[in-house]
Amino acid sequence: MFDHAYNSYMDYAYPADELMPLSCRGRQLLNKLDEFEEAVKKTVRDVRFDNDIVVSVFETNIRVLGGLLGAHVMADVLKQRGERMQWYRDELLHMAKELGYHLLPAFNTTSGLPYPRVNLRYGVVNPLSRTGTESDTCTACAGTMILEFAALSRLSGDPIFEEHARKAMDVLWEKRQRGSDLVGTVINIHNGDWVRRDSGVGAGIDSYYEYLMKAYILLGDKVYLNRFNTHYSAIMKYISQPPLLLNVHMHNPTINVRSWMDSLLAFFPGLQVLRGDLKPAIETHEMLYQVTKQHNFLPEAFTTEFRVHWGQHPLRPEFAESTYFLYKATGDPYYLKVGQSIVEKLNTHARVPCGFAAVQDVRTGTHEDRMDSFFLAEMFKYLYLLFSEKSQLPINIDDYIFTTEAHLLPVSLSTTQPPCHTNNTEPQAHEDDLFSYSCPSAQTLFPNNPTFAKTIRDSYKYLTGVGKAQQASPLKLVAEVSQTPEHEEVVPLIVQLISPPFLGRTVLTAGSAKFGMDLTKQEHGSVPYTACGPIENAVELQGHIALALRGDCMFAAKARRLQEAGATGVIFIDHREGSSSAETPLFQMVGDGELTDDITVPLVFLFSKEGATLTAALQEHHNVDVLLLPKEKQIGKGLRLPKLTIESPVEKSLASYAHPALLSVPGLDPFTGKQAAQISLYSKLYVSGQYVISFNLTEVRYQNKFMQLVRFHVCFVLNLFGLQWPVLCINSRHPGHVP
Repeated sequence: MFDHAYNSYMDYAYPADELMPLSCRGRQLLNKLDEFEEAVKKTVRDVRFDNDIVVSVFETNIRVLGGLLGAHVMADVLKQRGERMQWYRDELLHMAKELGYHLLPAFNTTSGLPYPRVNLRYGVVNPLSRTGTESDTCTACAGTMILEFAALSRLSGDPIFEEHARKAMDVLWEKRQRGSDLVGTVINIHNGDWVRRDSGVGAGIDSYYEYLMKAYILLGDKVYLNRFNTHYSAIMKYISQPPLLLNVHMHNPTINVRSWMDSLLAFFPGLQVLRGDLKPAIETHEMLYQVTKQHNFLPEAFTTEFRVHWGQHPLRPEFAESTYFLYKATGDPYYLKVGQSIVEKLNTHARVPCGFAAVQDVRTGTHEDRMDSFFLAEMFKYLYLLFSEKSQLPINIDDYIFTTEAHLLPVSLSTTQPPCHTNNTEPQAHEDDLFSYSCPSAQTLFPNNPTFAKTIRDSYKYLTGVGKAQQASPLKLVAEVSQTPEHEEVVPLIVQLISPPFLGRTVLTAGSAKFGMDLTKQEHGSVPYTACGPIENAVELQGHIALALRGDCMFAAKARRLQEAGATGVIFIDHREGSSSAETPLFQMVGDGELTDDITVPLVFLFSKEGATLTAALQEHHNVDVLLLPKEKQIGKGLRLPKLTIESPVEKSLASYAHPALLSVPGLDPFTGKQAAQISLYSKLYVSGQYVISFNLTEVRYQNKFMQLVRFHVCFVLNLFGLQWPVLCINSRHPGHVP
């Protein structure tokens, strides 16, 4: 999907700002490293900023400046590795600095809040600038500069950018309503008076809150965290009405100012995840998911009854962003299912020959001739990361913070570069809670408990009245797992251990794969491999079922390597400790985006608890025979062994349990090797359907002046597939003296 969108932009729109996918013309990346290098070269060659054009300060900052800084950081990483980009000499950083200087005239106001627009060549006050008459800007427009401008200062060594962005943040903080600790939506850039006093977390304010939290993470300055925590407490007190996030009046926050919500608030669950407040994040995200089920996408605005207020959907990525953060926090495969639904709906309702087109009205499905740059920068990045393992990424994603446009900036900037020294704002006192000064681990708060999120979601499952998902088109984005649409049942498979001492009694519930052998139609019968490199013991593997840990590479890649090495099947085991089929919904493994017809061996997936049972059996018994088959074909299902009560051999004759003795002669005691007075062998068969269970009994009697003793050996034998395996063996001896 990304290739389709990106290649369409390069073919039909480059170097214009945006692609018009319906008319196939222009209007004025993460794992493709070769294409990234080529894109950097084109940017350095073709892009200039000394143009007589009026631009949005906010949009130019988050899209262009942030993109240049993120690309510079990645180019520098690749260069330091010595793999590519050896020609690179910080060209993108120099371009970012030049652009920063072109944006600085916007901050020439009495308050320090920036003008909303600037002419890149003539600035603001020049008669030729065609701007500078504006008096108002939105809170987010003024408060979403600090990440990019501070990063630019710390990477370039010029503090002027961070100082201006910090000043704007200071003004917004000082102008908050002190009684409610809320801010309005629009503010006068000259005197700091509020023009629009409605307060929420959506359009007009959204990324101001986001950048307070992320400025603390990126820059290490507690002032930003103190401010964020103060605002967050106010948001949860007045704006959050789970699962809704409503706009209120900043001076009288008990009054809701409108009965609809806008789609930009979909970023907020992701921000709550960063803070560690999972419960309201799960609640709001589930509400948003139910809205997408009803309308295919989030409408630009929808009512508290979840009806369409504004029908446009410009392919916004905020819902995918929150889905990614919730999956990373909880590990709940449910959010992979949500991600799959996003992919399917994009392919079904937005994909056009020249890219992906915005939806003009979700009620009719009509398209708009636009594909904004954030669709490439954010949507595909979050979806790619959602379905990827960390080991598959060219960088350690935990070393970076996402800007509001999903560009990556290194958190090392908080320590490797000096901070701005002009901040004298004192932190405000507020009531602390568990998450105020920490980055809590979801695994610490909710250890290995995927049901935590489910119990919260279940309250909102049918919030919009939609009971089941619509028929989905085939998944086209490469993903490791596939949650089946709600109306389609995942057929559970099993791994049944049939060799001694298990003999079919240990049955492990397993998930299936959408490639390889269909076990519902065909039947078959150590330490797990990572299987992402050469198989070193292929000779030992031939003719056996292989175990492979999930992670490091795709399921299909592992399956191919193990099949080529001679494995007759593969059991994948989840690498997430503590996962189990009892607590996590089954899913189907899918391919790697290529044809998978070459994979023919049977494949199943075990969660880690079931996998631990299997590996423990292997460690103890070295070789274990298993069956891979659908659950309804489980061997021995419903079969009960005959009940045998053993009493004292002196008090009750064991022969009463069997046919007449097959043999009754003096001989050697098979247990001690000593001569016995009498050895009797008994045998009896029990037949239950297609299975035969028998037991054999050996009675050994000793005679002396004290007493007569009976020793017996009872074995129940399961006759299966022409082989006999003991199910239960008992040795006994009556207490007493044996000569």
